[in-house]
Amino acid sequence: MTLCLTTVSSLKTDAARDIARRSPGAIGPMKQLGGRRWSATEVIIDRTALSELEEFLDVEAAAGETDWALTSTPHRRKGLLISDMDSTIIGQECLDELADFAGLKAEVSAITEKAMRGELDFEAALTTRVAMLRGLPLAALEACHASRITLNPGARTLVATMRANGARCVLVSGGFGFFTSKVSASAGFDADRANTLIHDGASLTGEVARPILGREAKLTALLEETAARGLSASDAIAIGDGANDLAMIRAAGLGVAFKAKPVVAAETRARIAFTDLSAALFFQGYAEDEFVDPDISPPISS
Repeated sequence: MTLCLTTVSSLKTDAARDIARRSPGAIGPMKQLGGRRWSATEVIIDRTALSELEEFLDVEAAAGETDWALTSTPHRRKGLLISDMDSTIIGQECLDELADFAGLKAEVSAITEKAMRGELDFEAALTTRVAMLRGLPLAALEACHASRITLNPGARTLVATMRANGARCVLVSGGFGFFTSKVSASAGFDADRANTLIHDGASLTGEVARPILGREAKLTALLEETAARGLSASDAIAIGDGANDLAMIRAAGLGVAFKAKPVVAAETRARIAFTDLSAALFFQGYAEDEFVDPDISPPISS
């Protein structure tokens, strides 16, 4: 089975083409996938040069601000997209932003950072942070979403293009359904899974409904969603940035680290650090002229 190296960079620098050309083990002609906004190149790789290639990419891709993926050539286009929400589909950590409404952002953010690096148990870190928000009025959730939460560039294009090509798109989060339901709708996902904040009708009680959705629940979501469609995990693409995303990233046919913590990036052969989420389409072999822009294209029915 052959491997395909895909490189993506700014069209202005065109570093993707140069890195693909110089990559150890590159064989055969290069194929250009970009040309509008992004420079994107793919080339077949000789597996015997894999170790040398990975060392090369660790240095040269970073220097050239180029994202890259190594994928098996068969079945590159996936039938399921399963993605984390916080700091992946959106540019924020919802719990950190919500904590700002309680004057506790610095304290909560410090715990979040350690948990996402894998230095703290996810469930314990989550319950600790939520307990700090006891008594926060429910109105703060709506205010937080309206004033703080924004989609990351490329999110809507990634989802719209995959759905237009028959894939199911599911948002999974160790965060909260209040936010995932809204983000899922605005990004165009088919479904979302998340935790539930408990409240008394006026304010948060400082508790999370059980069971808590964390690392294993994200993996379960991937396996359940693929099985429901008669697919296997190899037919899925999983995207995330934190330690609690690792199980689904490892299991998926294409696991992508998006502006990820080092513990996540180190375990993937698909990394987005410099461009945007649409790079995940290039990684699946889509050309840029196949991208679907939901802001100018008709909506896709469920």
